[in-house]
Amino acid sequence: MTKVRFLPNKEICPEGKVIDVEPGISICNAANAHGIEIEHACEKSCACTTCHVYVRDGLGSLEDAEENEEDYLDKAWGLEPDSRLSCQAIVGEDDLVIEIPKYTINMVSENH
Repeated sequence: MTKVRFLPNKEICPEGKVIDVEPGISICNAANAHGIEIEHACEKSCACTTCHVYVRDGLGSLEDAEENEEDYLDKAWGLEPDSRLSCQAIVGEDDLVIEIPKYTINMVSENH
C-alpha cells in the first residue's frame, strides 16, 4: 500500500488526511474514495483543470504527464512545476504528499 498524505485545505479537508491506496489508481479516484472531494468537472476525462493538485513529495514516482494533460495544465490556476491533474496522475509505489490548490478556474463548483 502507498501512503498519500493530503495537506490541509480549508474547504476540502481542513485537517488534512493520510490514506492508504493500492498503486495503479489515480490520485483523484483515491481521494474521492476516501472522502476527499476533489472536483472533476469533466468526469476525469482530461478535459479541464478542476482536479489540479500539487505533488509536493513523490512527483518522481509518477509517470510523466502526457501531452494532453500538459496542455490543460497550462490553463490551471497557480501552475507550478509540481502541478498535475489528479485524474491523470497514477499512484505508484512511493508515498506522496498532495496539496490541493485554494482555487480552480471552474466557474461553477459542483458542491455549491
